[in-house]
Amino acid sequence: MKKSFTLVEVMIIICIIALLAIIVIPHLLRSKLSNQESIAVQALRTIADAQIQYRATNPTYATLSQLGNANPPYIDSTLGCSNPPCIKQGYKFTVTPRADNKFYAEAVPVKGKTHCFYIDEDGVLYRSTNAACAAGIGAHKEGAPAGYIEVQ
Repeated sequence: MKKSFTLVEVMIIICIIALLAIIVIPHLLRSKLSNQESIAVQALRTIADAQIQYRATNPTYATLSQLGNANPPYIDSTLGCSNPPCIKQGYKFTVTPRADNKFYAEAVPVKGKTHCFYIDEDGVLYRSTNAACAAGIGAHKEGAPAGYIEVQ
């Protein structure tokens, strides 16, 4: 006589797999979001460093395409794309050189409930206090923009 699983045994196995999925999938999604945020932070720091190097030999700060198209380039081609916003690991990156000889760079999530990030010529990095990015970042003059806190 052939041995096989009963319907009850199969249902128990399916329930166990479903419970494991319920526990594991949210953790994996949080890990992915955390990883993307870490990449965004590092990319903004790279942009700020590149701006300092660029400004040392030029009268103004650069756009992302200027940083990426310089010879040699100050940043990689993913961040220094020709048509900003440049997208890397789920974030849109923009750099805005300002008329008062300053700049700011932003990393805004393409989709999802992650935080926005901001850095300026002082090299201080800020994170939005919620998943909604604050508007009018470029208008502020000193310190953290409204709705942002400093990242240590």
